[in-house]
Amino acid sequence: MAALTIRNLDETVKSQLRIAAAREGVSMEEQARRILRDSLARPCEQRLGLGSALRDLFAGNEVDLELPARTEMTRPATFDE
Repeated sequence: MAALTIRNLDETVKSQLRIAAAREGVSMEEQARRILRDSLARPCEQRLGLGSALRDLFAGNEVDLELPARTEMTRPATFDE
């Protein structure tokens, strides 16, 4: 079996892991193994990519922005120089 060390783990995450492990009656190490195993057992199609995760994070937080009126037409790029 392989060993894994996780450095710089946020105290909040560590506390949540401890609580979840206690609720299940297992060690924190076993709970971490279960979380990793269950997460990676899902097919890739069910895992969120970055874009999907961001969409879900910001869904329902629509903001209406007023766009300024255009005062002049855009000019095409020139490459003469």
